[in-house]
Amino acid sequence: MEIKYDGDNEYLPLRDLVFQALRQAIITGEFSPGERLMEIKIANKLGVSRTPVREAIRMLELEGLVVMIPRRGAEVARITEKDLRDALEVRTAIEELSVELACERIDEEGKERLKRACNEFKDAIGTKHVQNIVDGDVKFHDVIFEMTRNPRLISIAQNLREQVYRYRVEYVKDFSYHDVLVTEHYEITNAILTNDVDKAKEIMRKHLTNQELIVIKNLKDTL
Repeated sequence: MEIKYDGDNEYLPLRDLVFQALRQAIITGEFSPGERLMEIKIANKLGVSRTPVREAIRMLELEGLVVMIPRRGAEVARITEKDLRDALEVRTAIEELSVELACERIDEEGKERLKRACNEFKDAIGTKHVQNIVDGDVKFHDVIFEMTRNPRLISIAQNLREQVYRYRVEYVKDFSYHDVLVTEHYEITNAILTNDVDKAKEIMRKHLTNQELIVIKNLKDTL
């Protein structure tokens, strides 16, 4: 685990750089589910004070990657089947409404943005880099939310995005599913571009159900 400096992040607050380093370590399995995150140890390893580490851990808690345990402190979140189902029930309802509204309200500029996000996701899949793929998936769905032109829905979706981030990471880590992911994104895109509400909702529901099944399968395989 290390802080990586490049042209894109050299002006970010130290808290954000520590956050990126810790998140990557969790995603890649350097920290295991249930493992304690010791502030002093992490601070020493990254060469920073405890303050940005503490702030980064709070940010990770918002994403669901870290949980705070009374009298124990921060640890990497474990994934449970119940938590997954609860989160995806809500996400499915919001995503189906979003594609319905997007079909009705998307304009030509929005169509170009959606096609671009869909293609960029395919490019991200080609990198075989989990963080790139997760970011591409988030961007694709964010474009759909924006095309609803409903600020309240967008706000709710952004809040939920943090809560389901952990599950996104887990299904993206299953490389055998990547071709299906790309296909589903293209099917959703085509349905929205042709204003086919029923098809868009059907594919989105299948898209999220498949994710749930993949993550649950992987959870059981690790038991």
